[in-house]
Amino acid sequence: MEVNDINMQSDNCEPDRAAHPGIFLCREAGKSDHQPSGRCVDFPVSVVLPAGGSGERTGLQTPKQFCSFLGRPLISYTIQAFERVLWIQSIMVVVAKENMDLMTDIIQRFQHRKVRVVPGGSTRHRSICNGVLALGEEGEGTSAVERPKVVIIHDAVRPFVEEDFLYKIAMAAKEQGAAGAIRPLVSTVIATTSEGYLDHSLERAKYRASEMPQGFTYDVICQAYQRCSESDFEFGTECLHLALQYCGTNAKLIEGPPTLWKVTYKRDLAAAESIVKETLSRSACIITGGSTQAVTLADALQKAVGALDVELDVIPDLMGDNARYLLKEWNFIQVSVNTSCLSEVEAMLGALEAANRALLHPLVVIWVHFSSMDELSVSGRVAEPAAIMDLASTAKLRNILLYGIQLHQSKEAERWERSVLRVAEIASALIRDRSPALVGQLLQA
Repeated sequence: MEVNDINMQSDNCEPDRAAHPGIFLCREAGKSDHQPSGRCVDFPVSVVLPAGGSGERTGLQTPKQFCSFLGRPLISYTIQAFERVLWIQSIMVVVAKENMDLMTDIIQRFQHRKVRVVPGGSTRHRSICNGVLALGEEGEGTSAVERPKVVIIHDAVRPFVEEDFLYKIAMAAKEQGAAGAIRPLVSTVIATTSEGYLDHSLERAKYRASEMPQGFTYDVICQAYQRCSESDFEFGTECLHLALQYCGTNAKLIEGPPTLWKVTYKRDLAAAESIVKETLSRSACIITGGSTQAVTLADALQKAVGALDVELDVIPDLMGDNARYLLKEWNFIQVSVNTSCLSEVEAMLGALEAANRALLHPLVVIWVHFSSMDELSVSGRVAEPAAIMDLASTAKLRNILLYGIQLHQSKEAERWERSVLRVAEIASALIRDRSPALVGQLLQA
């Protein structure tokens, strides 16, 4: 079987990787988002991600797993959801033969680890079977990876799977031989006659929707595919049924969280983008440079953005212990109190690029130019917008979105409060929306 081995590593530590947001807590590079106390997976676990669908229901020419939002294809988000789990040793992505090169490019571009690419079959079961069988083969560069005890099968278009739930599936699969996610039925299921009339309906409370992920011991899922019929391969869709029918393994069913939803339609891509944006925008870091005026503004902004559901940390710089923000934060606000201060922003952009922070998600950097009315000059007001536009254009190529906000100091308390609130609202909107169209703009507060 043809298998592309890309960046396969048996080492679980990846110190150069940035955090993955999804619905998970941000973390330092290479460390698990959360490691449940007392939970240890002491057996090898691998993943098969079938990604050979054509995505007809989205109404798009590009298969949905390869559709992009925030600069990344959907399947990259799903892969990263599994990569962040330290006890998962390998990920087998199964794609249509014509998409092998595209998938290889995605893996290399976003520096995914633990990943192998396998050509799919003509149906879902044939594709999953190819992935399962490939896990039992010793591919080039993968001799250190042992055959898995448990195989988790998951859809490439369900990017928000949580580690806690994967743990439940893996442990139940090891103990029972098979396990799967279920969710309550949203609608009543009915049967119709050949003439298009109601035949009967099912009692919704007795039934559940079968979801992904599903887990199996390697021996069970491998034997199920070796024994199943041609009809199963051609028309079947349920892996748990194959395990029951051909191996006598009755799966343990586990109620899954709402986050297991599947991207099916075009509107679902927008919903997935919204979820990622919302997670990225929960917090920000404001850098004052140690200036008394900047600290005063930062404290006022901290109170204002708190009402806008954004957690704001205030620090003087990104040196020493504060450098940890480069690895855990996705949004930065640089406050400057003079007209020749873009060097501070340039230094921050250099530090972010060195930390490889913008590989997986666009970073937001907001330059707040804080000045008193008598400091303004016509030349300064003209020069700064041009300078920030040039700097932003370069930063955008590195997936860093740079914006500017001009704030004029006022001696009137009421006017000052309105201005600070305006800065907070603009900054929150820029962080939340991550709009490329406003990159390089110097907005007036």
